[in-house]
Amino acid sequence: MTSPQRLKKHRLQLDRSDLEPEQFYWAQLRDTRNTPEVVRISTIFGDGRDFWSVARTGTDVHAMLDEFEFLSKVIAADAFPHLRAAE
Repeated sequence: MTSPQRLKKHRLQLDRSDLEPEQFYWAQLRDTRNTPEVVRISTIFGDGRDFWSVARTGTDVHAMLDEFEFLSKVIAADAFPHLRAAE
């Protein structure tokens, strides 16, 4: 997983058309330029792209997509089976 400090340094940004529902992303609020956080693209208000919201991890808070800059998709650990520890 990419660290928040590295994302902040390189100022990556995804286009909204690249977002996928029910996926996790590193993002940060546009106005505050605070530390990036992991968020989820939520379909709680509807499946259409116009109804998507941003669910902030660890809360029940939902925000509008326009309030965030999306920096990078979070890749699940199971996408890298060769990196698993021996059992």
